[in-house]
Amino acid sequence: MKFLFDKDTWQEIYGSIRKNKMRTAITIFGAFWGILLLVGLLGAAKGIENGFNSLFGDFATNSVFMAGGRTSMPFKGFQKGRQINLTNSDVEKIRSEINGIEFVVPRNVTGSLVVKGTKTANLTIFGDYPELDKIQKKKLTAGRFINQSDINQNRKVCVISTEVFKQLYDIDEEAIGSFLKINNIGYMVVGVYKPGRFEGSNNIHIPFSTYRLVYNQGDKFRWMVVTGKADADIEQVESDVKLLLKNLHKVHPEDNRAFDGFNLGKEIAKVTGFLTGMQFLTWFVGIATLIAGVFAIGNILLITVKERTKEIGIRRALGATPGKIKQQIILESVFLTLLAGSLGIIAGGLILMMIDKADLLTNPTVDIPIVLIAYTVLIVLGTMIGFIPAYMATVVQPIEALREE
Repeated sequence: MKFLFDKDTWQEIYGSIRKNKMRTAITIFGAFWGILLLVGLLGAAKGIENGFNSLFGDFATNSVFMAGGRTSMPFKGFQKGRQINLTNSDVEKIRSEINGIEFVVPRNVTGSLVVKGTKTANLTIFGDYPELDKIQKKKLTAGRFINQSDINQNRKVCVISTEVFKQLYDIDEEAIGSFLKINNIGYMVVGVYKPGRFEGSNNIHIPFSTYRLVYNQGDKFRWMVVTGKADADIEQVESDVKLLLKNLHKVHPEDNRAFDGFNLGKEIAKVTGFLTGMQFLTWFVGIATLIAGVFAIGNILLITVKERTKEIGIRRALGATPGKIKQQIILESVFLTLLAGSLGIIAGGLILMMIDKADLLTNPTVDIPIVLIAYTVLIVLGTMIGFIPAYMATVVQPIEALREE
């Protein structure tokens, strides 16, 4: 390892680089561009993934939304066009008979005029169960969400969004414990939350049981969220739920309009697959570019060895061993590779910082271990490619080299 700290070795490398500045710049550009591309694309892919996660981060993504529609086929004496209404008994059947279910949460929704003193607003009123907070976590800024006691006792309480607070309250007013009139019925505010990106902002949540009584819904509800367990196949869960509901409501097995649904888990799986493919493509393109850049360094060093044939011959005649000649060429290859890699990593980091500052992507970053792996690959490739010109330099015979013109 003494040659690494040999002043003469580094002076020779510096002299070679200085004599061919343009060639050196072109030589390192390939490896520089390869690692810049790798860092930039990996960071961009991470930024897209972070943005996707922030959009759905508060929601149980392994979920299906299900609502009753109208039949499109006659069946068992029923004409087509029959409205299907979901009921609480459907929920119990789904919970007991479908495998892989984590939560089944019925929901009701309507629009209503809400009054607070002299202020009014047309808002969306949801009738909900406490389990909704487990599926779509509420970022509470004050108070609490609906609890089981609210459901059991049919309490007239509500949870409002921060946007609703802005519309109905003064900025220094306390919301918790205050009362709102919804459909001319008083409700005490027990919680305030910041709405996520996946939901509306003008929402008020009241207990499902209270909603059912106030709006005379009986055993019916508008729609429900079915969440599968972590290891459940959400497409199979959706299929099983629809088949069960068709049997319960006497719907033709091939009627695809009787129940409306949106499989969030299925759509998210598509995006996740796209992100995985994008990361694979990024690694492939980045490493391929790195290899091409390192090969360019090897080719340039071969040309350099050819041009320095006479110099190498003189050094051999003065006693330089083949090993020392080889070490210098390999060291030059590794140095140029590391220089290109360092500049590429710095440039890639600066680009990602600018993208983040411009808010084009959500926190586009590359993990340090990944950068170290790429850097290590670069060092290994640089060392390996340096062996070719190093070998060519050691086979130069001193007498033949001195005869070179």
